[in-house]
Amino acid sequence: MEPHYKKIYVEWWKIQRSTIYGVVGFVIVASALGFGSWYAIKNNWFSQENVTTIPKDAARILSFEGDVRIIRAATRETVVVTKEIYVAAGDTIQTQADGKAIVQMVDGSVLTVRPNSTLIIKDNSSIFGGANVRVSLDDGQLNVRTDQLPENAENIVEMLDSETAIKSQTDASFNADAQNAEIRITRGSVDTTVGDTKTTITENEFAAVNDGRLASKEKLLFAPRPVQPTDGAQIVDPGSGGSVAFAWQDESTLPIAGYYIQISRSPIFAADSILVDRSSLTSREFRLAGMQPGTYYWRVKSTARSGQTSDWNPHFKFTVVRRGSSPAIDVTGWNVERVGGNVHIISGRTQPGLLVKSQGNQVFAASDGSFRLQVSSGTGEVPVELDDTRGNRAGFVLSLRNSRVLRRF
Repeated sequence: MEPHYKKIYVEWWKIQRSTIYGVVGFVIVASALGFGSWYAIKNNWFSQENVTTIPKDAARILSFEGDVRIIRAATRETVVVTKEIYVAAGDTIQTQADGKAIVQMVDGSVLTVRPNSTLIIKDNSSIFGGANVRVSLDDGQLNVRTDQLPENAENIVEMLDSETAIKSQTDASFNADAQNAEIRITRGSVDTTVGDTKTTITENEFAAVNDGRLASKEKLLFAPRPVQPTDGAQIVDPGSGGSVAFAWQDESTLPIAGYYIQISRSPIFAADSILVDRSSLTSREFRLAGMQPGTYYWRVKSTARSGQTSDWNPHFKFTVVRRGSSPAIDVTGWNVERVGGNVHIISGRTQPGLLVKSQGNQVFAASDGSFRLQVSSGTGEVPVELDDTRGNRAGFVLSLRNSRVLRRF
């Protein structure tokens, strides 16, 4: 007896056309949903924001660069800032040589804590529609900007033996160390009290605190204006090193006693990267020969005969290049990792030893060509520049959303 098998026959010609269309449509929709989900997860569309429980009336660190730390008053814990975070009354903000933090206070004022600075938040509270802000600058530099302060607002900066009350619509700069303090006003006015004496310092005025007293006010000394090399200039090295002539102009009418120039391989002028550190120059020019190909930064400040010293001018960048040397610089494996808020870590792989820079931050590519660089941007894209020791460079505008190169420059 022969075995019996079940046989199933499908008569394809009897399947309705609408059924086929339905199956094809289902496959297309499922594929689109799958791809959309993968793309959304890759770009962190579904990831929760890093939300920190912020105490009432706490100040906020809106942005930061480099190494910034907070010492919590309640626990004495030191927190390294890696995202937008709060600062409460009693906390201390410390910036290292490459660090800078921008802080918004309860009255709407904005504080910029410069590198190598220590700032204590003593009060940041609001009551009955007013606001009380009080900070103490132990050392370093602090810039304070106010717009229209609330009624009954009090915004105080302490330095050494002084208290400075900042008024509405004011831009003020404070410098302090263990022996001296300086106050510069470029907009608006402040009231500074030392002992029982109150002094009003107004727009474009300068005053210093020495030996428990406020020195006489004087006209503000502005930073010199660089003339050459211009920002972004290229200097050609003919083979024996480039020769660079530096020149600047005074922006103030005060009698000048001398100038101070620094030339560095780093935009933050780290101590181990400074090539020239010359003070007491009486001429408004300086020449340096034998500069090897690469990227350099320079800045200058002046000292008046009264003893007042200006701020540094915003640094200028220039590049020494060797004639005819232009090998291609490229990057593979671009990747953007979102740390929190507007802070991202950019990584990739390029030629070992290349200098990778963005927004004033910089790292060198490791022996295997890999690099990791922290940036902060709320625009969704960021420029990244790479330089080699021969002065060659390449620039990329990178998307922070999908790690793609949008364009080169």
